[in-house]
Amino acid sequence: MKPTRVLGFESSCDETGVALVEVAGDAPPRLLAQALHSQIAMHQAYGGVVPELASRDHVRRVLPLAREVLSQAGLTLRDVDLVAYTQGPGLAGALLVGAGVAVSLAAALDLPALPIHHLEGHLLSPFLSADPPEFPFVALLVSGGHTQLMRVDDVGAYEILGETIDDAAGEAFDKSAKLLGLPYPGGPHLARLAEFGNPEAFDLPRPLLHSGKPDFSFAGLKTAVLTQVKKIGDSPCEQTRADLAAATQAAIVDVLVKKSLLALKETGLKRLVVAGGVGANARLREALNAACAKRGVRVHYPELALCTDNGAMIAMAAALRVQRGLAGEGALRRDGGFEVRPRWELGAA
Repeated sequence: MKPTRVLGFESSCDETGVALVEVAGDAPPRLLAQALHSQIAMHQAYGGVVPELASRDHVRRVLPLAREVLSQAGLTLRDVDLVAYTQGPGLAGALLVGAGVAVSLAAALDLPALPIHHLEGHLLSPFLSADPPEFPFVALLVSGGHTQLMRVDDVGAYEILGETIDDAAGEAFDKSAKLLGLPYPGGPHLARLAEFGNPEAFDLPRPLLHSGKPDFSFAGLKTAVLTQVKKIGDSPCEQTRADLAAATQAAIVDVLVKKSLLALKETGLKRLVVAGGVGANARLREALNAACAKRGVRVHYPELALCTDNGAMIAMAAALRVQRGLAGEGALRRDGGFEVRPRWELGAA
């Protein structure tokens, strides 16, 4: 059987990603090549993502990255069978760049184009790992402005079990880091500083920890961090900052672990998939692994390189939809038309 090769484009925020994935029959999809450009250095001067600058940089990067991917794979555009792209959610201007290039390329090559939900890409990214999961499973999606727990029965079969009612876990990391004077992107910097701190040095809240429901709330934690920052003053010693970073990280991790275990108990499932940028956090992985091992639960993560936004997860999601015959359900098109969806619930994908 001739394999289907999917060229995927991701441009929802501040990373430009392009990748080529191949799928044949019932075999697991295979990553042939990928290339990624991060805009972190550009946005650091502003303390966060500037949407207009992000869009312009995607324009500069997307085609050279596509050429790099094809070169890595030793293939040409004529070897591509399907073009996939992130339709949303994300920054409208950034999404338009990737979608416009992908759909135009598909039209020029007389190929179908398939829009993909950004969070579905994250959700399915562990299928590219050395230890891919099996359906069904509970998924903890902790990506940027999203924190959700979902029951996943198959590709496209998603049930939201719980989600954040205000700030997401990633926002709690980034906003707390900013309060501590750490550079953008704050989450990884806070995690590194936390390695040198005492997580019990500050008594920080764990919002909704004992609510009995798999929903999240992190706005109160951010406020508590702000209060502590004001108490310690403008020039705290490095150890105090490390202690507060460790306490902040511990509070976020405790909530994510407790809610994940609750979702597993409610569903009766014994498999957990963790995906999204916060899924790269070492302390979270350590705590989840320990808690799930006691309960006989298998935990799966994407490779660290695939935790951030990337083209591989978009091409992978498209390949899995093709494999299951889901690509043509009103989404696959050849007419050159497209739309982006900056706000888009995964349950509506």
